[in-house]
Amino acid sequence: MATLTFNAFSFLQKKLKARQVDCVNAPLAFDEGQTAGEVLKTLGIGPEDLEGLFVNGRIAGLHTRLHHGDRLAVFPPGTPGPYRLLLGLVNSRGESKNEDL
Repeated sequence: MATLTFNAFSFLQKKLKARQVDCVNAPLAFDEGQTAGEVLKTLGIGPEDLEGLFVNGRIAGLHTRLHHGDRLAVFPPGTPGPYRLLLGLVNSRGESKNEDL
């Protein structure tokens, strides 16, 4: 069993805390090679809950394979506009940069 560091932001924290899922710099066990989408599904997070997904600080998609020691972070829809641009979720025209969500 592998372990990664998991972080959820904004509204996702509330959703996960209601399920008693730690979501701030939380160690999370998973099977080596699982995809981000598979791991998030076990937490009850689906594509409709996401606007951004990062693996090791880079924008990633649900099909990204995860490995021991990775860092996984998720952002819900509704992230304020300037942060969406600064995080790289959208380009300067407001268009999504992540087609894999």
